[in-house]
Amino acid sequence: MSVFASILSGTIIFAVPLILVALGGMFSERSGTINIALEGIMIIGALCACLFLSASNDMAWALKNPQLAVFVAILIAGASGLIFSLLLAFASINLKADQTIGGTALNMMAPALAIVVTWAIQGAGQTTINIPSWIRITQADFGLTQSATQGFFESLTFNSFYLTTPIAIILLIVSVIILYKTKFGLRLRSCGEHPQAADSVGINVYKTRYAGVAISGFLGGIGGLAFTVAVGSGFQSSVAGYGFLALAVMIFGNWKPLRIAGAALLFALFKVIGPMAGSIPFLPSFSKIKAAEYIYLMLPYIVTMIVLAFTSKKSRAPKAEGIPYDKSSR
Repeated sequence: MSVFASILSGTIIFAVPLILVALGGMFSERSGTINIALEGIMIIGALCACLFLSASNDMAWALKNPQLAVFVAILIAGASGLIFSLLLAFASINLKADQTIGGTALNMMAPALAIVVTWAIQGAGQTTINIPSWIRITQADFGLTQSATQGFFESLTFNSFYLTTPIAIILLIVSVIILYKTKFGLRLRSCGEHPQAADSVGINVYKTRYAGVAISGFLGGIGGLAFTVAVGSGFQSSVAGYGFLALAVMIFGNWKPLRIAGAALLFALFKVIGPMAGSIPFLPSFSKIKAAEYIYLMLPYIVTMIVLAFTSKKSRAPKAEGIPYDKSSR
């Protein structure tokens, strides 16, 4: 039972960054801008937030109010991701550069920048930014006493519970409301489907696409912090390809928030099964195969390729995504 609870708990915590980052990619692509730079945005968001959390370990107010410090770190991650994403917006919208190449360039720049900044602050060779242990939400935060033997509910809830989880749920609900229940959401979708028609009724396509990319940067930055706390080993100038996995989740979710959430849970499940395969009795051990432990570690990426191979034909991307808008082309 404890293994099952650990799998569910791990699935949720690893699904959180996928949900956040894929939702960010959805907003950008719904506005008509392909955001390949999600990986880089995650790195920058995690870098700034983890530097703040590391510095907060010596601040009295943070030690007295740990979750307030985590909330501030989440805002810092979102803000830094937003600022970094504006580089993509400027290149794609104003300069009408190739969006895929621009996003790839930002993905290459982000880890190098993270290493340079980390070395400048911590010293050469110190590539890991350690984050405090008090960022995890425990029973004590709710005034509960921790028992010697945790039951199913305690294992599921408090083993890996961070503020990023409820924040992700709230942002998922807000995303659904914004996309389908507001004028802004309608305008955003129209700019991704037919920007010329949107412009003809007075919608500023450029500003709307900027907004879409900015939202993707904000969510992607928070997703970078969520991934770092999920891994638990500190920030190491990388998010292990999670930005690209989030793109697959977005495509599998057909650019729709609730489907994206379901896809993220599926992909996260296979991400968790890999390291825990040895404690799951009904899974084959592959004991006679050399380096068999890597078989299960490859699962999320193998599943990604298989799922995309079978679902990509049914996926319907926004018609105008990746096409720079030019008023004179109307």
